[in-house]
Amino acid sequence: MKIVCSKANLLNGVNTVSKAVPSKTTMSILECILVDASKGQITLTANDMELGIETVIDGEIIEKGIIALDAKIFLEMVRKLPDNEVMIETDNSYKATITCEKAQFNIVGKSGEDFSYLPQIERSESICISQFTLREVIRQTIFSIADNFTNKILTGELFEINEDVLKVVSSDGLRISLRKINLKNTYPAKKVIVPGKTLSEIAKILSGDTDKDVNIFFTDKHILFEFDNTTVVSRLIEGEYLKIDNILAADYETKVRINKKEFQNCIDRSTLLIKEGDKKPLILNILDEVMELKMNSVVGSLNEEIDITKMGKDLMIGFDPKFLMDALKVIDDEEVEIKLLNSKAPCFIKDEEENYTYLILPVTFNVI
Repeated sequence: MKIVCSKANLLNGVNTVSKAVPSKTTMSILECILVDASKGQITLTANDMELGIETVIDGEIIEKGIIALDAKIFLEMVRKLPDNEVMIETDNSYKATITCEKAQFNIVGKSGEDFSYLPQIERSESICISQFTLREVIRQTIFSIADNFTNKILTGELFEINEDVLKVVSSDGLRISLRKINLKNTYPAKKVIVPGKTLSEIAKILSGDTDKDVNIFFTDKHILFEFDNTTVVSRLIEGEYLKIDNILAADYETKVRINKKEFQNCIDRSTLLIKEGDKKPLILNILDEVMELKMNSVVGSLNEEIDITKMGKDLMIGFDPKFLMDALKVIDDEEVEIKLLNSKAPCFIKDEEENYTYLILPVTFNVI
């Protein structure tokens, strides 16, 4: 094999696919990136058997061929090359020579024939949304997936299609994040659970361009994202997601409208009093025109007031301040509306159209 391409194209391609290289594996071939120039284009592929990424880069193929190169070493080599044309040559013993200006690396690769290619996905059932929309939806939900495997289903996000609406839901058991997106077309009903790792990596690759689309294809066991010159294939998580419709339809007796930035800044100040590892509640005392925020810890105490618009009953309730902050950070509205029932029921932060909904369970506290 002998190919030539710019360092910028090569580095972008290697960076993109390296997100599917496993950090730990017993199969050394999975620690590699496949460089395939055997079919008229230069394709880079990585695959950890759960998530696979393939991207096509611009370049010249002088001699066709294929080789698997250690991903970590390959990425670092390309990163440190001069900003110029890069030539990659291989021989029959799978030795690769990487040359750029006066720099030359020699590394031993592996046979490309041993590499685990991405599964072939039938491109039939699909939806189309902009790269910007998909990246925003992931950003606004990914923070509330579970980060452990006690319940694998909660380590993923529900993608539910109902006619012309895509609903994306995440939950770690203590909170729920939900985003609704209006699609351009009507599609058959579909429910799948997409691994959080897949969505996190896709969000890093997406350009976020409103004028560029992502085509998403579904099968019973896989989901495929196709955008620019990149294909991402992921296994789905099997099982049934939480039934959240009844939870999200709960009544409320207190409704608060508050400036998001002021609320966010106050919560941020309260976290200064929490040592790492401590779990101290932020207490909200909701009155007619003001909300009192109170925090008490071994470090000190905070008492602050924020002007609000309130409908309904007075209420005192406690929350993990991090959970409130996580939701507020991803809301772009200037004001937010919070709906509450009592001190032991979850609160809801949602907009009038319910394009987003954030449910947060309260915590018990001692009255300060």
